[in-house]
Formats: sequence, structure tokens, C-alpha cells
Amino acid sequence: MYPINDRQYLTICAEIAKILSISLSAAKKKVEIKIAKEGSKTIQEKIQVAQNLLEICKKNEGDKSSSSRILDKLMETLKNEDNFLTED
Repeated sequence: MYPINDRQYLTICAEIAKILSISLSAAKKKVEIKIAKEGSKTIQEKIQVAQNLLEICKKNEGDKSSSSRILDKLMETLKNEDNFLTED
């Protein structure tokens, strides 16, 4: 698949990357995979697929299921283990 250089498409991919806390190239790859699955041909169809994926990401962000929030939760320490350090 050839890279898409449409400004509107790239803007949508940048928003997806921001919401998911991933790189722009990773976001574009996610969208391109979805485009390939749906078999979209025209640039307008591809922009619509990207827009649909952005809406899904926005909905999931409200559900607090973004990867950055999950990582933040996992990195929290317990009160009694704040200064604990494991030696190798």
C-alpha cells in the first residue's frame, strides 16, 4: 500500500496517535490495516475509515482504557513499598 499524504488524513492519524500515546507512524499503520480490511479504494473512503477509528479511540478514552492510563496505574507504588529496591 502506498503512503497517503493527504493533509486531512494525516491530521486524523495525528489525533489517533495523541489519544493512544503512540507514534504517528504506528497510528498510520493501524489505520492502513483497517483500510486494507475494509477494501477502501478512494481517498475519501480512506479518510472516512480513519475518522471512524478516531471516533472509536475518543469513545475508549472516555472509558479510561487508554494505554498511558493503564501504564500509569501499573507504575504506582504501594505505600509500604515506596523506598524498596530490589538488587540484581
